[in-house]
Amino acid sequence: MSLQTDFGPDSGGRVKGLVIVKPIVFGNIARYFGKKREEDGHTHQWTVYVKPYANEDMSAYVKKIHFKLHESYANPNRILTKPPYELTETGWGEFEIVIKIYFHDPNERPVTLYHILKLFQSPATEGASAQPTVGRNLVSESYEEIVFQEPTQLMQHLLNSVKPVTNGPWTHDTDFEDKKDKTLQKIVAAQTKVRTEISDLKDKLHLAKETISKFKDEIAKLQNSGGGSMLTGI
Repeated sequence: MSLQTDFGPDSGGRVKGLVIVKPIVFGNIARYFGKKREEDGHTHQWTVYVKPYANEDMSAYVKKIHFKLHESYANPNRILTKPPYELTETGWGEFEIVIKIYFHDPNERPVTLYHILKLFQSPATEGASAQPTVGRNLVSESYEEIVFQEPTQLMQHLLNSVKPVTNGPWTHDTDFEDKKDKTLQKIVAAQTKVRTEISDLKDKLHLAKETISKFKDEIAKLQNSGGGSMLTGI
């Protein structure tokens, strides 16, 4: 893409007080072969990706995305300079993929993401089996926001120059709105539980203090009454 060059060598300086947020989705899809491949023992085909949350072309402000795979792969450093920002491989194990996003304006620092490649369903997820299912894609993706604090004038121009990726609907495998609502519900429930437990602990602490105070009063009464025992030696 061609960039305007009338912003000066310092990209026109930073725009004070401006914050621009670009939500993204990153993760992987995996498909089980049904058995190990004889030639290499691989069991899955998988695709790791970074894509916009909204229907907009990230290449307007993204220069390249670097995917760092496991060292066992030939050329583990993969660089994509245009969308779709995704790569497909095969394998048999899960590992961490480091994703680094670079921007057209070199004055903006790259953003680093970390994704654990997921091939196998967790048995703790809605009672699902950990055994892979043939013909069914496993999706593991996350929502994230890239926050540009006081971007340069050039970066502001690029971020505001995005165009739609498609004229049709733009959807994701994960319903993030539903996921957000459920997460908020869990947070509210957890907060309520914590408040209840704190209240119970305060009541127990208050009762303990009252009990201690009563014991102190009883001890003081005994001491003031002059009662006590005496040891005599022969």
